Amino acid sequence: MSADCILVLDEGTTSTRAVAYAADGTVLGVAQQDLTQYYPAPGLVEHDAAEIWERTLACARAVVARAGGADRIAAIGITNQRETVVAWDRQTGDPICRAIVWQDRRTAPMCAELRERGLEPWLQARTGLVVDPYFAGTKMRWILDHVPQARELGDRLALGTIESWLVWKLTGGLHVSDASNASRTQLFALDGADWDGELLDLFGVPRAALPDVVDNHGRFGASDPRLFGRAIPICGLAGDQQSATIGQHCLNPGDTKATFGTGAFILTNRGTQLPRSDHRLLGTILYQAEGERTYALEGSIFVAGSLVKWLRDELGVIRVAGESEVLARSVPDNGGVLFIPALAGLGAPHWRPEAKGQLIGLTLGSSRAHIVRAAMESLAHQCHDLQAAFAADGSPWSLLRIDGGMSANDWIAQDLADMLGLPVERPSDIETTALGTAMLAGVGAGLHASLADAVTMRSTAARFTPHMDDSRRSDRLALWQAALARSSG
Repeated sequence: MSADCILVLDEGTTSTRAVAYAADGTVLGVAQQDLTQYYPAPGLVEHDAAEIWERTLACARAVVARAGGADRIAAIGITNQRETVVAWDRQTGDPICRAIVWQDRRTAPMCAELRERGLEPWLQARTGLVVDPYFAGTKMRWILDHVPQARELGDRLALGTIESWLVWKLTGGLHVSDASNASRTQLFALDGADWDGELLDLFGVPRAALPDVVDNHGRFGASDPRLFGRAIPICGLAGDQQSATIGQHCLNPGDTKATFGTGAFILTNRGTQLPRSDHRLLGTILYQAEGERTYALEGSIFVAGSLVKWLRDELGVIRVAGESEVLARSVPDNGGVLFIPALAGLGAPHWRPEAKGQLIGLTLGSSRAHIVRAAMESLAHQCHDLQAAFAADGSPWSLLRIDGGMSANDWIAQDLADMLGLPVERPSDIETTALGTAMLAGVGAGLHASLADAVTMRSTAARFTPHMDDSRRSDRLALWQAALARSSG
């Protein structure tokens, strides 16, 4: 039996999944388990790294069995929530504290100090990233300052993002990070070959604790044979949003995708051009092959699918996520209700970590349908803000390819097309994050000659075109901008 399948470990914010793909993109098996969310104090979000490993391994083993056994698996690929930080002991392989999740805002005072020192322009020019608690560097600094064991371990301390943690556990000690994830730490220059000494000194993070930086596809090591019955090569690594961009076949400069998961993330391929933004967007490494880089410009929205979860679990205005579409369609408009979804601050292009969510315009006539519709509309409003910023930075959108769990909502897809004034495409498989990593691992394992050769793994199922008239669009945007301005006061 030939090894012709790819196992992808898709490490998300609320769950971990394993997916087995045939070389042509056919899904052979899926397993998923939820991850425990910890909110120990306002603004703090944590995960249990040991739980992440245990549940990821359980999913992987289940999917390997469904695919026909380890002998069928040619390669493993890993994609991950990007800026979440794990700290562990190299000797024991155990985490020394809970992982600090990308949504966590505990380092806001540290970021404010960096801005007050006038360092943000230099940091953005060097790394492509603005100063915000979102990124991994300040999280690593916080662990070094507040977790006694981090200092006590000395050279035994290992720091990394989730893909580094999973590779370590899979291999029994290989410490690597791919270029796309490294570019999200604020410790790595966009045009640098390795961790940047000046950035490490600024954040006080020791180089010895960090992984080696590798390409996004290749042969990086192999799993411990005791895990699956044989050693399986690890051939693809990528941050989730970069992976979704590849899975959406955004391989040419100007191609743009938006992933709507826990948050919403829009990336435009910038080719080999170093991405610079004058409008508060992020420059990031899309992927690296044999040391050659393709870059992207990115806009990050912190609350998307998590807003639906909040409406369900905290407000109780919906019973299941799918009810949001039914309620949004049940009323002709928002009834004057406007929602600013700053439940974890505001991301690009505003970058206001201190912002709080607001529900505006409530009257005795406001129903739960109006509230849900206003919440859903806020997604398109934020995307319109990003559309303007991308255009101002020389990367206008002509087509938006969408994916992720929320993209299955036809009402949201149509509202995006209407508010952005451009076509929106959705693939038949909306879980393109895992697909992109399958493409990378397939190239790394030699199943595909190149990423371009692997694009047959993607297909378009639905296309939404704008129908909203200009005056209605303008009215909605004017109310949104006025509410944003009031929330800044």
